[in-house]
Amino acid sequence: MSLKVAVIMGSDSDWPVVKGACAQLKALDIPFEAHILSAHRTPAQAAQFAQDARKNGVGVILCAAGMAAHLAGAFAANTTLPVIGIPMKGGAADGLDALLSTVQMPSGIPVATVALNGAKNAAWLAAEILALADPALTEKLEAARAEMSDQIAAKEAKLQQDVAAL
Repeated sequence: MSLKVAVIMGSDSDWPVVKGACAQLKALDIPFEAHILSAHRTPAQAAQFAQDARKNGVGVILCAAGMAAHLAGAFAANTTLPVIGIPMKGGAADGLDALLSTVQMPSGIPVATVALNGAKNAAWLAAEILALADPALTEKLEAARAEMSDQIAAKEAKLQQDVAAL
């Protein structure tokens, strides 16, 4: 059984950003599931999900939350699986509070953290973690990196043509 990624958001208002992570996982053929669970409004359900994640085939958990952003920390406190926090923009501090809440975890309860609204990078990081035990996924990631490199080379060539035409 291949491991899947659990994508958790604290609110449905996070979905417009979080769906980018789901789309990236799907593009890499990584199985995933997405849920709305709140560290504050459904704490028991969130804790139970985190505690059961490993036995339910989850390998990495992505948690998106804004403002107080305790979701990733609440999940990390209840599992030893890798948790990647996605701090969401918004609120009075435009996401800075979410970023700080996500990265400032106590020793022994780590949360990897991506940029504000960095859902796609969270999916890439989850893929890299899963690829440690999945050679086929490693090959997909290497091919994707090569494609990115080719795209930049093509853009550079076009730029040089434009510069020469001046």
